[in-house]
Amino acid sequence: MARGPLAGAVAVPRPPHLCPKVPPREALSQPAGRGQGDWTQRHWGRARRGGPGRSAGCGGRRRLRRPLCPPLVGPRSPSSLPRLGPMDTLCGSGELGSKFWDSNLSVHTDNPDLTPCFQNSLLAWVPCIYLWVALPCYLLYLRYHGRGYIILSHLSRLKTVLGVLLWCVSWADLFYSFHGLVHGRAPAPVFFITPLVVGITMLLATLLIQYERLQGVQSSGVLIIFWFLCVVCDIIPFRSKILSAKAEGEISDPFRFTTFYIHFALVLCALILACFREKPPFFSTKNVDPNPYPETSAGFLSRLFFWWFTKMAIYGYRHPLEEKDLWSLKEEDRSQMVVQQLLEAWRKQEKQTARHKAAAAPGKNASSEDEVLLGAQPRPRKPSFLRALLATFGSSFLISACFKLIQDLLSFINPQLLSVLIRFISNPTAPSWWGFLVAGLMFLCSMMQSLILQQYYQCIFVTGLKFRTGIIGVIYRKALVITNSVKRASTVGEIVNLMSVDAQRFMDLAPFLNLLWSAPLQIILAIYFLWQNLGPSVLAGVALMVLLIPLNGAVAVKMRAFQVKQMKLKDSRIKLMSEILNGIKVLKLYAWEPSFLKQVEGIRQGELQLLRTAAYLHAISTFTWMCTPFLASVSLKRIQQFLTQDELDPQCVERKTISPGYAITIHSGTFTWAQDLPPTLHSLDIQVPKGALVAVVGPVGCGKSSLVSALLGEMEKLEGKVHMKGSVAYVPQQAWIQNCTLQENVLFGQALNPKRYQQALEACALLADLEMLPGGDQTEIGEKGINLSGGQRQRVSLARAVYSDADIFLLDDPLSAVDSHVAKHIFDHVIGPEGVLAGKTRVLVTHGISFLPQTDFIIVLADGQVSEMGPYPALLQRNGSFANFLHNYAPDEDQHLEDSWIALEGAEDNEALLIEDTLSNHTDLTDSDPVTYAVQKQFMRQLSALSSDGEGQGQPAPRRRLGPSEKVRVTEAKAHGVLTQKEKAEIGTVELSVFRDYAKAVGLCTTLAICLLYVGQSAAAIGANVWLSAWTNDAMVDNRQNSTSLRLGVYAALGILQGLLVMLSAMAMAAGGIQAARVLHQALLHNKIRSPQSFFDTTPSGRILNRFSKDIYIIDELLAPVILMLLNSFFNAISTLVVIVASTPLFTVVILPLAVLYTLVQRFYVATSRQLKRLESVSRSPIYSHFSETVTGASVIRAYNRSRDFEAISDTKVDANQKSCYPYIISNRWLSVGVEFVGNCVVLFAALFAVIGRSSLNPGLVGLSVSYSLQVTFALNWMIRMMSDLESNIVAVERVKEYSKTETEAPWVVEGSRPPKGWPPRGEVEFRNYSVRYRPGLDLVLRDLSLQVHGGEKVGIVGRTGAGKSSMTLCLFRILEAAKGEILIDGLNVADIGLHDLRSQLTIIPQDPILFSGTLRMNLDPFGRYSEEDIWQALELSHLHTFVSSQPAGLDFQCSEGGENLSVGQRQLVCLARALLRKSRILVLDEATAAIDLETDNLIQATIRTQFDTCTVLTIAHRLNTIMDYTRVLVLDKGVVAEFDSPANLIAARGIFYGMARDAGLA
Repeated sequence: MARGPLAGAVAVPRPPHLCPKVPPREALSQPAGRGQGDWTQRHWGRARRGGPGRSAGCGGRRRLRRPLCPPLVGPRSPSSLPRLGPMDTLCGSGELGSKFWDSNLSVHTDNPDLTPCFQNSLLAWVPCIYLWVALPCYLLYLRYHGRGYIILSHLSRLKTVLGVLLWCVSWADLFYSFHGLVHGRAPAPVFFITPLVVGITMLLATLLIQYERLQGVQSSGVLIIFWFLCVVCDIIPFRSKILSAKAEGEISDPFRFTTFYIHFALVLCALILACFREKPPFFSTKNVDPNPYPETSAGFLSRLFFWWFTKMAIYGYRHPLEEKDLWSLKEEDRSQMVVQQLLEAWRKQEKQTARHKAAAAPGKNASSEDEVLLGAQPRPRKPSFLRALLATFGSSFLISACFKLIQDLLSFINPQLLSVLIRFISNPTAPSWWGFLVAGLMFLCSMMQSLILQQYYQCIFVTGLKFRTGIIGVIYRKALVITNSVKRASTVGEIVNLMSVDAQRFMDLAPFLNLLWSAPLQIILAIYFLWQNLGPSVLAGVALMVLLIPLNGAVAVKMRAFQVKQMKLKDSRIKLMSEILNGIKVLKLYAWEPSFLKQVEGIRQGELQLLRTAAYLHAISTFTWMCTPFLASVSLKRIQQFLTQDELDPQCVERKTISPGYAITIHSGTFTWAQDLPPTLHSLDIQVPKGALVAVVGPVGCGKSSLVSALLGEMEKLEGKVHMKGSVAYVPQQAWIQNCTLQENVLFGQALNPKRYQQALEACALLADLEMLPGGDQTEIGEKGINLSGGQRQRVSLARAVYSDADIFLLDDPLSAVDSHVAKHIFDHVIGPEGVLAGKTRVLVTHGISFLPQTDFIIVLADGQVSEMGPYPALLQRNGSFANFLHNYAPDEDQHLEDSWIALEGAEDNEALLIEDTLSNHTDLTDSDPVTYAVQKQFMRQLSALSSDGEGQGQPAPRRRLGPSEKVRVTEAKAHGVLTQKEKAEIGTVELSVFRDYAKAVGLCTTLAICLLYVGQSAAAIGANVWLSAWTNDAMVDNRQNSTSLRLGVYAALGILQGLLVMLSAMAMAAGGIQAARVLHQALLHNKIRSPQSFFDTTPSGRILNRFSKDIYIIDELLAPVILMLLNSFFNAISTLVVIVASTPLFTVVILPLAVLYTLVQRFYVATSRQLKRLESVSRSPIYSHFSETVTGASVIRAYNRSRDFEAISDTKVDANQKSCYPYIISNRWLSVGVEFVGNCVVLFAALFAVIGRSSLNPGLVGLSVSYSLQVTFALNWMIRMMSDLESNIVAVERVKEYSKTETEAPWVVEGSRPPKGWPPRGEVEFRNYSVRYRPGLDLVLRDLSLQVHGGEKVGIVGRTGAGKSSMTLCLFRILEAAKGEILIDGLNVADIGLHDLRSQLTIIPQDPILFSGTLRMNLDPFGRYSEEDIWQALELSHLHTFVSSQPAGLDFQCSEGGENLSVGQRQLVCLARALLRKSRILVLDEATAAIDLETDNLIQATIRTQFDTCTVLTIAHRLNTIMDYTRVLVLDKGVVAEFDSPANLIAARGIFYGMARDAGLA
């Protein structure tokens, strides 16, 4: 809008030093727009008083320090007028005119002002130009980012009214100009153009206010900047008009004067109102979200300065933050959106590759001649994951690149301003306002740079987080569909590593991506500006830099190679740790820990060696950032390789069509587990009618489980067709149990139908278990079902299938893990013709021949082929291999079972019998599970009450049914049933002891050396700079400085010294960091290997693995660089303050207030960010735990068609983790804005004090002081960030320390008390008044147990659940330690000797056969103690000889993780082979033949009888028939010896054992 008449200025005489010929050229560099120009008088010809040509002065006549220039006032003849520019003509000429620019008025004066023409034209147009330029992009943005409309509020109405009023004021100005034209005054063209432009722009702004409201914009940044520019551009005419009126003593143009001030007031109000935000949009998430993300509704200024985070910072300072305090994620940042976008982009890549392959395919038929002519075929193109990432996140990158570009350009303005400031101080005659203006501009430029840099970081780090979210989601989805061969190639540990380390590395890469173009740009600009100052000398520096590029390139390539190797080692270390944690019990029982400890330490040694070399390379290399993109490229390759692995073919099993009347058909099907392996099943032709019950039988390893897998589509189909119609339920041979409540395990994602749920529990005999479990069906089941027995796990797995109400049931030997009477119950109530599944199609893999007569037909497999098939009677008549098998092995077994069933029909305490199975099969854990113990007593009481009530098979116990009337208090129950305590996040400051621990691990001498090296380095840097500054002030003699060679020599020496000290300190830190990593990992590993079994039962393996992967990664790779940078920035900040105070002592005044502000921001920030980092650590474990759980249960998840649900669960867990990552990033931005404000104040005051005291300062020192102050922002910001990062990352040391100091078991070897060689010679075991409890404070499990087992005796141990059977065997191995009493083996008290001396002399065949990945030889003999012949002999006796000799690798046959590539039966045989190799005097058998067919079972029993005939054998018996020929039987009851005698005597005594034998049909 027009700024008053022509806002001119009074003609004022000039000080002589500002006359046209002065100032001299060298006194002042003339930046653009500051030329001396034609020095003309203020205006051309004074108009009559009050006319429009009146000047709006600059403050009357001034006091002048020097004699004045000759007067230049008075009219000139037209011929002497200068030539006018286009802008001058716009403002009119002649009497009413004003010149556009006048440097004498604006620059060379003590009281500057702008010409009226400038004020009325360009100054008024600046905001308008800005709005019109920003408009197209802004409208486009609004169109795609609408958030729903906002209801018209008072605020919105007021804004609109102001806009309309501003438009009216502009129009009034325009009409006033027309009025003047009509009345003969000819206003300059600018008086028409400016009001028109301003008026239209105001109208546009008013319309924009309403359009934004309809698009849901609560606070408009575009308009705030517009109103701000309007106010700033109005301030200059505001001052001019007042000064002019004072000088003239009257107002020259009252109308325009009035309209201007009305305009100014309205614009100021508009700016203030724009800073307030509107209500949220009508349909916003705020209405439903309890804790919405505040940024979405924050105002523009709040977003710019990150004030919206302040609330959390204050809250986090007052109370430790908890998960509930975290905000929800924005819609576009949630996994669901991000992963979907990335998946679509990746699928596009895969399709393009497929098209590319298809296009290249015809070329295959080309003749060899063509091939020669055409050259080699192009390499097959792989889908590019990088392209997919760019397609998904490209737009975010573009925005961040724009911010980076502006910031890079701004960073070069301050050095230019600094050179202007130095020239100003060198020129004592220059007006002081120049200095203040430069100081102000430096501050403004620094603030803009800070704000834009923070917006850039915010954008880029959020993109990094999205990278991680997307990558984790894509890997998770891929892991659900990879084939079994891929799964065997990459273990769970490796895939988890892709998720944790590689995804993290991508997140770390994000900030470096823009450096690819930003770094060259900065280098080019720096060289250009240096050339301006130094001329050709700059080329020396450039040459050195160019020479360094290949060196750094070589370093980066080397680093990448190290990275690849290190990742491989890390993968194998995590994989091995994961297996150790899964099989820790077996390691303890066999005393194999040292062997595995050695393996882990071997891998770790290699890893540290690589880290050490890489760290030294880092120290030598200057461009460390060059390496990051290379390191990420390793991760990119690994992820890309995983994502391109083979997937299961969803079309492998045809689910839509099938021959009528059939549920499953296979036509000449041949299947393999992997393309490079021979087929496991071949030429299968099977048809299963709808509703049939089909049994699949055959010896171990014949392919029974493989057949089920083939039906599920888990195997690779080589030929043939498979049809299966209807939904599927699958019960695997080894039950897969999730870490959630028992009810959630059964429902498996379906809605709760109380009736159907009750029926499933009842049929699967789970009601009795619910009575026992502390929280009923709300009891939390530990990882891998740790707190359930084998039988319970299998029945929960079965209940899941029953509840699913599917059409087809694939049951892979579900009866093997349960006792025979329970098997009978389950067959009758669930699987058999009368069971709940009657009428459904059932395929049952089984070893129990007693069920076969009730099946519809039987499939007999041998060596992967169907040897016979048909109904039971037909197969018997056929007299084939099946009939022979039945006649040979079944008569006695069959008889026993028949008898036992008859006995069961009339058994009064059948319910109790079912309970017997409850924990018997996994007794090792039940009895050792402290949580369930208290309940067992109560359960025993119920049990006795039950048997006296005499409930028979016919009447199920009504008291036990959780009827609808009896509402279970779920929450209370849950609280009781928690096994795994939730991982706690530490709160409050990190204790000093943690820092002390780390310093000790680094080495105290190393720590001291590092600090001293840094002090020396800072001193050298300050010395070099002060020396340089003194050199610039050296007096010139004949245009030369005298002492050049001395100055140069000292400067070079200081420079080289500084470089040397930097390198030495980095090397010292690297060495110290590696040393600390070694010490801390070793302490953690040694403690964990020695932790008691109870620790592993109650701690999820994911939590322990997290310590070994993520926390050790932080200690290995992040902690040392953070400390290095912290020391760097600390010494930088200190040296800056030293230099500024030394050069401008006045600066000490502002140090205190700035330090207070700095400390305040830092206190708030550290408290909050530290807690956010801890919450992030705690919420990370569940992602990996859930992931490894998913990978192990992938086949079950796919069978039930639950992949989508599990993806959603994973997404939720990732989002929960990201909820603490986002605020953490914002906390850094919030801090930076605050700290950089302090730093920018340092720049401002350093420059201001230099201007104030310029008479006493030399320019060299001022240059040094201000250039140091320009660095201080970065140093202060970096220092606080590094302090916080150190606190956040040192949490890793805290967490590792926490698990390095947990309670350990007794020493492995007690040097003064080792047993004699050849101990125990006889194998006598004696318990003397022995009592044991699981934990202090719990009741005794065994009470005053006293008994003696003679050498060579065979003793069976029986008893109801909770009687203490397995506790007794665990005590023998000292997995549990005595509360009182003692155990003697051959007269030696086992408590006096080391655990390994004890355990290595005992042998156990555990119930769960656990194998480790590695060779079969390693699994049998990890210490390499036995000869080849011994091992083959053991394999022969354990009936594995044929299998192993048929493998090409023989004893070096590679077992996969957990022995997955062997059947369960074969794994059991490997455990037998281990026992045969050891051949110790005492053998403990947790009767472990459940997963083996009858033939092999008989062979094993025979082997044990012959091979261990001289040994003492203790057997926990589940099947009484196996111990009927034992010397004696021990009956335990409630932890005491109830009966102990030979089986015959016990039956004759008609006590507890008699009852059990009668139930089993043996008495």
